[in-house]
Amino acid sequence: MYTGKHAYLRPLQPAFIMAGTGEIVTYRELEARNNRLAHLFRKQGLQRLDHYSIFMENNNHYLEACGAGERAGLYYTCVNSYLTAGELAYILTNSQSRILITSKLKLDIAREALKECPQVELCIVVDGDSESDRIVGLLQATAGLPSTPIADEYAGTAMLYSSGTTGRPKGIVRPLPEQPPSLNLPLFDFLTKLWHYREGMVYLSPAPLYHSAPQAAVNLTIRMGGTVVIMESFDPERYLALVEKWGITHSQLVPTMFSRLLKLPEEVHTRYDLSTLEIAIHAAAPCPALVKDDMIKWWGPIIHEYYGATEGLGFTACNSEEWLAHRGTVGRVLLGDLHILDENMQPCPKGTPGTVWFKTATPFEYFNDPAKTSEARSADGSMSTVGDVGYVDDDNFLYLTDRATFMIISGGVNIYPQECENLLITHPKVADAAVFGVPNVDLGEEVKAVVQPAEGIAPGPELAEELIAFCAGSLSRQKVPRSVDFEAELPRLPTGKLYKRLLRDRYWGNKTSRIV
Repeated sequence: MYTGKHAYLRPLQPAFIMAGTGEIVTYRELEARNNRLAHLFRKQGLQRLDHYSIFMENNNHYLEACGAGERAGLYYTCVNSYLTAGELAYILTNSQSRILITSKLKLDIAREALKECPQVELCIVVDGDSESDRIVGLLQATAGLPSTPIADEYAGTAMLYSSGTTGRPKGIVRPLPEQPPSLNLPLFDFLTKLWHYREGMVYLSPAPLYHSAPQAAVNLTIRMGGTVVIMESFDPERYLALVEKWGITHSQLVPTMFSRLLKLPEEVHTRYDLSTLEIAIHAAAPCPALVKDDMIKWWGPIIHEYYGATEGLGFTACNSEEWLAHRGTVGRVLLGDLHILDENMQPCPKGTPGTVWFKTATPFEYFNDPAKTSEARSADGSMSTVGDVGYVDDDNFLYLTDRATFMIISGGVNIYPQECENLLITHPKVADAAVFGVPNVDLGEEVKAVVQPAEGIAPGPELAEELIAFCAGSLSRQKVPRSVDFEAELPRLPTGKLYKRLLRDRYWGNKTSRIV
């Protein structure tokens, strides 16, 4: 995170605060940390456009792990901290990372991954001691290195990976201009204005810092000279308490966080002063309309939504007033040129779902994977997609219905399960829900729901019947689950995205095709 002029204009202001411990790191200290680590990168031989990775939980060294790369012209990959050693090894190898930055909490997994990654020359443990030439403690490795900038500063940026919910994760790389780190990349200028960022803002970050949305939000806050409060993990009541304690002005959440906040007792809703909140942004997954309605009623018209894949194909957004006038929308296009196309690449009529394509707003490639890059593009190369399905209304507001991968074809009818999921999550006995297609010899697929019951609710046939009847009251017969199974907890990523493939694959077994 680029501290730049703020290290001199406001050296003693908190750059970030750790929510759990209350630890404060000032702009002066973060600047020194960024610079020492950038010097270590150069000492290790990393030059502009080289790659390194970060694999750790939210902690008090995460921002410098990113910030040093942004001062040294490097691509850094923030890796999902819940991955296994094998999954981590794949990303380290695929990204051509020469350095891995990790923590004591994740070191055992990192050690196992490193066995498969001879190209990783150095593993830096941010809160540990050196134990070999290859695994070193951050403080020991940077001791004696200058706290002033390296001589050859260039802008660096994140090279993040897709979540892998539909296959192997893919590195998303964008061209990196040869410019000083003090100059914003074009997308940052756009987001600063859209999200109403300003000097003196206090941003509450409740999500994992390895994800693209928190990455951008925290980065921009630091560039604006604001203060970031970093939650180590999300807890709904703790979130509200932090808003009051630190006078939070800006925050970004995901819909599952909204759901958990809404399910707090009413006395908790009114216990904390939330009046400092100026804007709350959400994205990453579709938000059920009833959930968003209730959040706007509670917090007021400060809730803004956007839709944009990590690939940066295009960008839509809407404020509370626009959403209330177009319930369920993810906004109008602000970046890119949107097209809704059928399987023959022909335009769909207004209101008819099709694959969401963009004439790309910002160029991207999947790192070292021309085949996957080609798959994401139209035959003429002019448009790209990540496989989302949606439609536009008469006012050109976009509505998402599902990922194409999880569309259910039952008796020749296309069913988009997001609608049923959005309904189920509003039931008071449901904490979380996933809907997908399972094999049916007669229909090809039938609709299956897997539900995580709310706390204190016993799963069983009676609850299943109640939920099926609940769906039947609002959905057409074809969309209603034929059966409901229960899990203690659904495999949802900390970013809010449902890892639905893991559930669905249990029902399809070893079949290579998902079409009966």
